[in-house]
Amino acid sequence: MDKAFASFANKTAKVTGSPWTFGACLAVVILWAVSGPAFKFSETWQLVINTGTTIVTFLMVFLIQNTQNRDGAAIQAKLDDLILTSAAENDFIGIEKLTEKELKALHDRCVERAQAHEKLHAKVTEEMESRARKRKPRSVARKPAARKAA
Repeated sequence: MDKAFASFANKTAKVTGSPWTFGACLAVVILWAVSGPAFKFSETWQLVINTGTTIVTFLMVFLIQNTQNRDGAAIQAKLDDLILTSAAENDFIGIEKLTEKELKALHDRCVERAQAHEKLHAKVTEEMESRARKRKPRSVARKPAARKAA
């Protein structure tokens, strides 16, 4: 059931996200609007578009949410794999399950570390430039003068 729904949701998302589908929906709305005078703009005429759009919107919300949930889970799995295979901190695996307060604390910690890294980088750069200024240029070695033959 899960695979069938996932497949259905993927196909539906692909079809509904196409320019052709948008064009078809636009044509339906234009046709509905143009037919207004023929139906004397009756309540039934209004009910048709209201009911149709409500049903489509209601169903699409769940399909879109399902697709986004799976996309998000896939991205998280990929990021977790990258974290595990790199020099990054393993503490970041699973942070999507943290509360807003915990995420804020983690963000603050990252900002502090980034600022400390910037300060250290500036200090190292300054030290390297200072050492470069203190270095004296190397003198060119002279060749010994040729001896005159006596």
